[in-house]
This record gives sequence, C-alpha cells and structure tokens, in this order.
Amino acid sequence: MIDFHAHLDLYPNPFEVVRDCILRNIYVLSVTTTPSAFAGTLQLADGATRIRTALGLHPEVAHLRRKELALFDDLVPHTRYVGEIGLDGSPHLRQHWVDQQTVFRHVLRACARNGGRVMSLHSRRAAKPVLDALAENRDSGCAILHWFSGTVRELRCAIDLGCWFSVGPSMLSSERGRELARHMPRERVLTESDGPFANHQGHALWPRDVVTAVKQLAELWGQDLKEVEGQLASNLNEIGRRANTAS
Repeated sequence: MIDFHAHLDLYPNPFEVVRDCILRNIYVLSVTTTPSAFAGTLQLADGATRIRTALGLHPEVAHLRRKELALFDDLVPHTRYVGEIGLDGSPHLRQHWVDQQTVFRHVLRACARNGGRVMSLHSRRAAKPVLDALAENRDSGCAILHWFSGTVRELRCAIDLGCWFSVGPSMLSSERGRELARHMPRERVLTESDGPFANHQGHALWPRDVVTAVKQLAELWGQDLKEVEGQLASNLNEIGRRANTAS
C-alpha cells in the first residue's frame, strides 16, 4: 500500500499510526506544515524504513510562518521530499494571498537551487496560479498535486507540465473527483489518505485506508486490484528513482 500524503505528526495518536504503517508495510510520505515541525516528524518515523518525511510550509499558515523560510533553506538539503506546499485560494485566506505567493515561490526556488525535489502540492481553489508558478520554476523538481480539484482544462495543463497526482478515498467518493481521476495518466497516479484531515464514511482516514482508493481506481480503470497495485508500485518506483537523482 502507498500513502503519498499523510500528516502523521497531526494524528492524536501518531506513534500508534506509525506502528500500524510498519506492521502493514505501508509506504508513506509524511508531510509537514511548517519547517519547525520537520525534525520532530522525522524522529517520529525513526526506524520506519518505508516512511519518508517531507519538509513543508503549508499555504494556510504562510502568513504566520513566513519567518521560517530561513529554516526551510537550512533543511532542504537534508531531504529529497518537500510538502505540503502550494497555494490556497479559499475566501478566508484571500487577505494573505501575497504572503502565500511569496512563500511558495521562495520554496520552489530553494528546491531548484538544491537540484530539484519531489514535491507534494496543495492547490485548492488555486490550480492556475500553482501551475503558473511551476511553469516559471521548471527546475524545482517533480510536482505531485495532492487532491487536485481544478477544472479539466487545468488538469490538462498540469499534465502538459509533467505533474503527477495523488488521490484518496475522499476525493474519489465525489463524482467531480472521479471525473478528474479518469483524465489523469495512470502512470502518474499515486494513492493518498490526507489523514487525519480527510474523512470517509464518517471516520478520519489512516494510511491503511488507501486500500479503499485502490478499489476505487480499479473500478474507474476497469482493472482488477492486482493490476492497479502493480501500476501504483511501478509509479512509486519511478518517483523513488527521481528522488534519488536529486542532489
């Protein structure tokens, strides 16, 4: 199983979640929301060989944590994974749009200076400006758009830019989410939980719940579970190869 976007440090019981991931041999990209959370989240996964910890600065807190950009710059040479980063165009964050853009572009440039990174990106109500920033910073690395919710036209632009996508049970439970997933290149799709924030059937998702997304993709793609699992494993191997070529 593959969970390419989970907030392990933000579960009420993070060590229990990590133990469950180890027991089930789940590959997890453990994203963070601030640079100051990176060290503790990295320690949380100590000894878990299939958990990778990503360095992030979430757009929802960009205006509060802008001063942590210097720490981001110090830490980015020590990880091949960056996330959660991006932009959020929600109305309640509109007043912080300039800070979001400043932080996001700084992060992309920092990734580029360090040879590129595998990046997990947030783009809620901001797909076009996120894609514009990626187009301006093509050396920043491999962008994986988590829970993409833009238009089909924006999705096609993302595909043309070489973006990847991570999809989860919550996204694939809506008709809009399924429609977007139908247009995504299968060789650029990974599964995610977005736990503990995403919910499915009344409960907060754990990494183990990506099995639901695998079943949903099997239905969308008209394939059996083994075929889907094989495709996802191949995709993860390609992401690993790209991460290993980063400086």
